[in-house]
Amino acid sequence: MKPLKAFIIPFVGLKIGKHLFEYKIEQAFFEHFEYEEFNNVDIDVSVELEKKATLLELHFKVSGWVNVNCDLTNEPYNQTIENAFDLVVNFGDEYNDEHIDILIVPHGTYEINIQQYIYELIVLAVPTKRVHPGVEDGTLNSDILKKLEELSPRLKEDKEKEDIDPRWNTLKKLLTDKKI
Repeated sequence: MKPLKAFIIPFVGLKIGKHLFEYKIEQAFFEHFEYEEFNNVDIDVSVELEKKATLLELHFKVSGWVNVNCDLTNEPYNQTIENAFDLVVNFGDEYNDEHIDILIVPHGTYEINIQQYIYELIVLAVPTKRVHPGVEDGTLNSDILKKLEELSPRLKEDKEKEDIDPRWNTLKKLLTDKKI
């Protein structure tokens, strides 16, 4: 996969201290990764890079919304997301990204590509079970939702009340009246 130039930060020319990079993520970003779970995207990404003498500290913040389909009704809706991540970039003999929040790059490296970190941060911010807000508060009118309610099993308690022979109630009363 070819890296996107906008997400490559050349840190060698930056002064020691904090530097802010801001990005606007849209659907084309996820098309680059061939990720097709989102219908539409509008996300703001803020990356604060703190350059120190021997290492770099990056603090990622993402916020915005992704348009996804509901897992129950398949209706599209905007899911708001927020997420944050801290990354420490250190210098060593060879490239090593075995640790989640520590990246070791070879001495002489002058730039860092952050597109993969942004991609993962956004994808992991979306809940695994996507439920339309209208399903939760009961305002969504959907044929699929009506059919699901129609086909759902009734509660066991309701069924017991309907099917109990009245003679059993007298026997149950004997159990509750029994003193220990």
